[in-house]
Amino acid sequence: MSPRTLMTGNEALAEAAIIAGVDAYFGYPITPQNEIPAYMSKRMPEEGRIFVQSESELAAINMVFGAAATGKRAMTSSSSPGVSLMQEGLSYLAGAELPNVVVNIMRGGPGLGNIAPTQSDYFQATRGGGHGDYYTIVLAPSTAQEMVDYTQLAFDLADEYRMTAMIIADGVLGQMMEPVVLEKRPKRKLPAKDWALTGMKNQKQKVIKSLYLPEGTLEEHNCKLQKKYKKIKDKEVLYEQDMVDDADVVVVSYGIVARSVRSAVRKAREEGINAGWLRPITLWPFPSKQISKAAEKTKTILTIEMSCGQMVEDVKLAVNGKVPVEFFGRCGGGVPSVDEILEKIKHYAKK
Repeated sequence: MSPRTLMTGNEALAEAAIIAGVDAYFGYPITPQNEIPAYMSKRMPEEGRIFVQSESELAAINMVFGAAATGKRAMTSSSSPGVSLMQEGLSYLAGAELPNVVVNIMRGGPGLGNIAPTQSDYFQATRGGGHGDYYTIVLAPSTAQEMVDYTQLAFDLADEYRMTAMIIADGVLGQMMEPVVLEKRPKRKLPAKDWALTGMKNQKQKVIKSLYLPEGTLEEHNCKLQKKYKKIKDKEVLYEQDMVDDADVVVVSYGIVARSVRSAVRKAREEGINAGWLRPITLWPFPSKQISKAAEKTKTILTIEMSCGQMVEDVKLAVNGKVPVEFFGRCGGGVPSVDEILEKIKHYAKK
């Protein structure tokens, strides 16, 4: 068995990117993700790879564009306001079909907000965020070990589908320390990057762009993208669940909150309340079919978030009126406690 190392979630994610073979990292400091660029500033030069502290988040995402266009594995990380500044660049990356990994360690908002943990960037992450019809693959770890595992997966998914793979976690998960196993995960079978700009002579000219001016060509390009997104929805949904089959209340949550939900559900079971939980791991593509199936057996779906209510809208769409969908959230840095969640489970179990 490989040895375990005690690391913060941010540092575990950064080392996982090294293991995944990231060629270039571009970033700008912002709390609570600063451990990532700090870690990369040391490790990337040690590995003979590129680290640049950019002059802004706008510069960072455009540097990612340039590196990705050459076929290199490129990455940036930031926190909520910084990721907002990257949205135009993310739209360009989507239009140009360039693989890249973006990390958002979420903090309180709107505006500058605070540096406390939230999950209030769900809409931004799962709806593309920038202009135009596009999506990003969104992975939501709940442990430091999953920061390791899903960071490596993010690079593979980005390369396979030629798009942005985003990892979103909150400030708690980024800052907390847990033991992790730093192992290289099996690599997916990935397509050749024959589209990349390599600068080689005597080759057919390659053009990477997101500008399509002739009539009908942009629509054709968008239809191509939508076909790719449908394939991802069919193939790449990740989730986990437990005790759902006989549950009167099924609690849906993701990220750090899902850990409290598990404890609350376990306590509810100990008190004779039939509760279960379902955790989306991919927030896009969203496990709509799995939640819809759970709704066919339960009496109530309870969504718990560190926001004023964002993922709950996708849960309601998935349930499609089969059963009531209830919501409990904390915002602005509030973290739902196990006892608070347990009280909500008890309340809706009585209905």
